[in-house]
Amino acid sequence: VTADTRNGMPMTTLRDHSRMLAPLIAAGMFCLSCTPGLAADDDPDPAAPKGAAVTVLKAAKACFANIVEVTGTIIPREENQVRPERMGLKVTEVMVDAGDTVTAGQVMARLSLPEGGQISVQAPVAGIISATTASVGALASGKGEALFSIIARSEFDLVGMVPTRDIAKLAVNQTARIKVIGAGEVDGRVRRLSTTVEPNSQLAQVFVGVTTNRRLLVNSSGRAQIKTGQSCGVSVPLTAILYGSAGTVVQVVRRARVETRRVETGLMSAGQVEITSGLAEGDIVVARAGALLREGDPVRAVTASADAK
Repeated sequence: VTADTRNGMPMTTLRDHSRMLAPLIAAGMFCLSCTPGLAADDDPDPAAPKGAAVTVLKAAKACFANIVEVTGTIIPREENQVRPERMGLKVTEVMVDAGDTVTAGQVMARLSLPEGGQISVQAPVAGIISATTASVGALASGKGEALFSIIARSEFDLVGMVPTRDIAKLAVNQTARIKVIGAGEVDGRVRRLSTTVEPNSQLAQVFVGVTTNRRLLVNSSGRAQIKTGQSCGVSVPLTAILYGSAGTVVQVVRRARVETRRVETGLMSAGQVEITSGLAEGDIVVARAGALLREGDPVRAVTASADAK
């Protein structure tokens, strides 16, 4: 072994280094031609796009309910006016008040006759008393204001107007879900449809029967959602759709590049939109389309589920 001494320290020659490294090279533990920190599998594909990361999702099939909305007012379906049959009577006793529920034949008040004696005022039908003018000492007659107004059988209707394009979708007995101000959500059913439309507004009247045991306020506002059918097709989030001069489009990622697809939309529900044409199930769609992405831009797709983790 030859050595050179500089500054009193022995230094091995290159030949000695080669002899020392030979076993490591043979074992694959040392590579003179390798670049530190970069394995062969990490060498990037020079042809691969170097675009921005975008969140994507697969267009999937979904079913959408076809809903017709009716906004209107709660009114009694049938209201009975109760009056005595003769003149000159005086109220001597009142047993019920507005808001009370009565049964058919229930005594609501007693009146005194001019010649002496009393008669009873009975409810002609079961229901809710919506209004009363009866008070002890007041005069009652067969004309003028009614002593009692009764909402027969406690039945109400939501009466509203819909466009003529929607009236054709409706039919008697279709079920509805009604949100009534002050009473929450109740069930309902289409009871009657108008056979004419308002000439100026081109709106038609709809009567939706309300089914509930809750106390409803006459003339309160309500909104009915009537399911007239459903449609099943490809669905994407509303955020994936762009509206512009070119029409309605979505941005699709294909071969790591952006493609702009013209689409036709259908029904909408819970932030999802039905795509009736222009998109197929399984297409990779940009979840949040934006003007910054253009046709042909290179991108790195990140699935929505992976992005959320």
